[in-house]
Amino acid sequence: MAKSEEKYMRAAIREAWKAYALDEVPIGCVIVREGRIIARGYNRRNTDKNTLAHAELTAIRKAGRKCGDWRLEDCTMYITLEPCQMCAGAIVQSRMKKIVIAAMNPKAGCAGSVLNLLQMRQFNHQVEIETGLLEEECSEMLSRFFRELREKKRKNL
Repeated sequence: MAKSEEKYMRAAIREAWKAYALDEVPIGCVIVREGRIIARGYNRRNTDKNTLAHAELTAIRKAGRKCGDWRLEDCTMYITLEPCQMCAGAIVQSRMKKIVIAAMNPKAGCAGSVLNLLQMRQFNHQVEIETGLLEEECSEMLSRFFRELREKKRKNL
């Protein structure tokens, strides 16, 4: 693992903590181009009351503005949790070169767990995938979040 890759995933983890602080599922991501972070995003679905307020979509929108183009062909996304079908589709549509995923999502992930939308030969673009970077740290954050959420729900019963 390159030091720079770990640095970028740590930046994505910082984004996930922002979501955590809002009682959102702690998912964060950053998009890197030419060795620099050009966009950041974190989950805000409940806060914004918006199905589309996923970390990846926020970052893709910001990166497009920064690059002046919807095509992000020379960019890499670092994401704390495997993307859902909506975000995987947006990643393919943005022509992202690569994504680096910390933790896989066996219940809803669409970069190899449930299915792999990022590398379907039928699409005109496939995305390179790397998994497992700081996986334990990200998995623990998610487990802690859901454990605390269950405890809050039990107290409110």
